[in-house]
Amino acid sequence: MPYRGGQRRAGPRGGGGVSLIIAIRQDIQCVFERDPAARSFFEIATIYPGVHALIWYRIANRLWHANWRYGARFLSWFARFLTNVDIHPGATIGKRLFIDHGAGVVIGETAEVGDGVTLYHGVTLGGTTWNKGKRHPTLDDNVIVGAGAKILGAVRIGCNAKVGANSVVVGNVPSGATVVGVPGSIVRRKDKVSYLDPHGIDLNHHLIPDPVSDAIACLIKRVETLEAALNEEKDDDCDVCDAADVCEPDADLLREAANA
Repeated sequence: MPYRGGQRRAGPRGGGGVSLIIAIRQDIQCVFERDPAARSFFEIATIYPGVHALIWYRIANRLWHANWRYGARFLSWFARFLTNVDIHPGATIGKRLFIDHGAGVVIGETAEVGDGVTLYHGVTLGGTTWNKGKRHPTLDDNVIVGAGAKILGAVRIGCNAKVGANSVVVGNVPSGATVVGVPGSIVRRKDKVSYLDPHGIDLNHHLIPDPVSDAIACLIKRVETLEAALNEEKDDDCDVCDAADVCEPDADLLREAANA
């Protein structure tokens, strides 16, 4: 079904049917599970900007679906002014979203966020077209998006997937995969999570491969293999370079020029 403004689409569970108070309580409670710095319910409710942004969003979202569009957008603007988190009231956000630090997070109108998702500061769920319709990402349950990452367009990030910090994702990511880089590429596929905290949540988004380092290591190993196959030997007496045995026949002329 195509997206229509103010109408929920099939996809991540949007917390429909859950009262506003219960949804806010769940948003606060999930902070204990994913932030070891959290000490009390009162502290989270009063000084966590990510929680404040979600509270304002959930109020604005209800106004949006009641066709009080200007009031919803005004609350969204006011929340951005207070929290530095920009969530469009038309976005669909599930239960227990955790926005860590909050600064610079942007969630577009047609974005869909499942349950148990974690977003770090600087994350953008943005669009890539000026056409109306579905133009923002869909994040399934338990996705983790690292700081500064940008997910652009109507792409889907599967359950339990991870997006590395500062990555730019413009394509679909399967469940359990890890994607890094610009543009983002899949560097790991894992169906089963190995690193879980006491609440059963995997927050080890730093445990990701380095594809550039792996490629360089592979090239170095390949060069060593080729050198061994060619049985190259270095000549320490060469004043021109360290590989006189593979130089051109006029190496003597080059050596004389160097000594001149």
